[in-house]
Amino acid sequence: MNGERKVAIVTGGASGIGLAICHELIRQNVYVIISDINRLDGIKIEKDLNKVNECCRYVYMDVTDFHNTSTVIKEIYQEFGRLDYLINNAGIAMYGELFDMTIDDWKEITDVNLWGVIHGTQVGYAIMKEQGFGHIVNTASAAGLGPSPVSSAYSATKHAVVGLTTSLHYEAEEFGIKVSVLCPTFVDTPIFDRAKAININKILMKEQLKKQKMMDPQKLAQMTLDSVHKNKVIICPMPMRRTMDVFFTLFPSAHRSLMRLVCKISRKNRLENV
Repeated sequence: MNGERKVAIVTGGASGIGLAICHELIRQNVYVIISDINRLDGIKIEKDLNKVNECCRYVYMDVTDFHNTSTVIKEIYQEFGRLDYLINNAGIAMYGELFDMTIDDWKEITDVNLWGVIHGTQVGYAIMKEQGFGHIVNTASAAGLGPSPVSSAYSATKHAVVGLTTSLHYEAEEFGIKVSVLCPTFVDTPIFDRAKAININKILMKEQLKKQKMMDPQKLAQMTLDSVHKNKVIICPMPMRRTMDVFFTLFPSAHRSLMRLVCKISRKNRLENV
């Protein structure tokens, strides 16, 4: 492979937003390492995408395991001699009220959504500092930019990722490293089907979520890469970002009413009420 060809690692790359980003990176002639805990899907995707040209490789990665994450990223860097993009995208969703959650629930979501990002960032940042360039993109959520009732644990992890990434953005400048956080809104991916619902009727919750206008993941991926090339700190679909800003700053009472409505609707979907 041409040593000048850029290399990217995408965690959670075998489905959803991660897979869409892999497709977009490949379209831009970047060699992609599809890292994911799902071996079957990862191997199939690698085979399908490499039918015409060798453009990617699947590797197993468990982002909750620092040793495994570190080993994979370092081996890729040693093999290719560069790491241009590290997309820490792997994540899970969880719905439920705080009083229904256990510490094990908290550990499950923080291990993936927060520690998974920390593990990748810690290793990738050190490599990029050594080589003097690179771009880290951490996937958070619009739920990391404001309150998200009935998914407080999910929101907490995403707020943490936003704080980590926006702070590191400025630390990294001196070393030639760029850092961005991706904050998607409602994207048409399997994350809603796979989400853990704690004492909530998942079918009814999904019906409520599906009423939202879903964004095409490939459109999000294109927007993401365009924003990455512009070195934007926070990457978020602009209509949603403007709406959140307006609600927070100009219409706080309307925002409070909306959040209370979310709680009311969600509580109607509690299993004990079904």
